[in-house]
Amino acid sequence: QVQLVESGGGLVQAGGSLRLSCAASGILVSGNEMGWHRQAPGKQRELVALITSGTRTDYADSVKGRFTISRDNAKNTVYLQMNSLKLEDTAVYYCAMRPYRSTWSRGSWGQGTQVTVSS
Repeated sequence: QVQLVESGGGLVQAGGSLRLSCAASGILVSGNEMGWHRQAPGKQRELVALITSGTRTDYADSVKGRFTISRDNAKNTVYLQMNSLKLEDTAVYYCAMRPYRSTWSRGSWGQGTQVTVSS
């Protein structure tokens, strides 16, 4: 059974930083495509960053240069380092695993962690 548990969200001022963690069980983060998604109130969920099993990373244009996705294979954990946070980064952030040759919606998801950026 796959379980993804996010942590690290909270309230931060604009310009500040947060690091989100996603601890996985039931899968190896090193062998799967992992991603961070977010959903702001009234908006669709969007993919923010992903890391493949081959360590290729990709980012939404809105966070390029500010966010960094990484993983620690020994801890079986994926991270999202968020710097220079903006008000528009406020959202619930979800960790997810995309099954091979499938879609994110068919993968496994965490429960989400709230990130609130204040002015």
